[in-house]
Amino acid sequence: MTRLRIGVLFSRVRVEEKWIFAALEARGIDYDRLDDRKIQFNLDDPSPWRQYDAILERSISYTSGLNALRILNAWGIPTVNTARVSETCGDKLATSAALAQAGLPQPETHIAFSPEAAIETIEKMGYPVVLKPVVGSWGRLLAKINDRDAAEAVLEHKDMLGSVQHSVYYIQEYIRKPGRDIRAFVAGDRTVTAIYRRSEHWITNTARGGEGEICPLTPELDELCVRAAQAVGGGVLAVDILEHPDRGYLINEINHTMEFHSLMPTTGIDIPGMIVDFTADVARGKVTVL
Repeated sequence: MTRLRIGVLFSRVRVEEKWIFAALEARGIDYDRLDDRKIQFNLDDPSPWRQYDAILERSISYTSGLNALRILNAWGIPTVNTARVSETCGDKLATSAALAQAGLPQPETHIAFSPEAAIETIEKMGYPVVLKPVVGSWGRLLAKINDRDAAEAVLEHKDMLGSVQHSVYYIQEYIRKPGRDIRAFVAGDRTVTAIYRRSEHWITNTARGGEGEICPLTPELDELCVRAAQAVGGGVLAVDILEHPDRGYLINEINHTMEFHSLMPTTGIDIPGMIVDFTADVARGKVTVL
């Protein structure tokens, strides 16, 4: 059997990357650590990258990771995850559109492109609402808007920032969740495990202090998470689920370069080993991702 060579594209060696490197070494897979702050691409010469049977993308920077994947996929080099998946998952509007196209349940979401249209939309939806940046992670720059004064202030701030991202107003209904949300890990066509992320705060991300607890993986939850992953292109993904008191499970977000420093210790599941095994299957052509 031909010996595999995997490239791991990263921005910083966090605990997750250390675990992935250890899993690669435990399996005897040759790999290179590819710092996205140092790599370079010559678009006329893909030969330096042909040495890799697959690239595992773990960049913190959405822009760096996405553009590297675009180049690699254009050259026909398999990646986990693909540029298509990265582009969809890294943009909340693109994720919501993919979920809507697939007919999957998600929070009521409205999009506007001016402060005036945004305030009109919020008033029609009713307070409170949640205003999110279309690109962002770790629960940053989320705002729970409780009244018109708060809405006008936040919308003015976004308008004054003037960036392309802040000119898209992504407005979501506020879900009165039971002090928790659900994060599920999907690899290929199955949901491997899930945890509750509990917090007294309305933002339950573990990056914001949420604590992990094992969530029973029911057939309903498994099917929903797999369908959500397939809707954005599939691969190795984290699916975040909210529990609506009347509507049940709602898909909130899907993460293509998930952190799992809470998921693995809580569940005892070898997440980095599964990521490496999935990447190896892609490298061997057992799983098609392009």
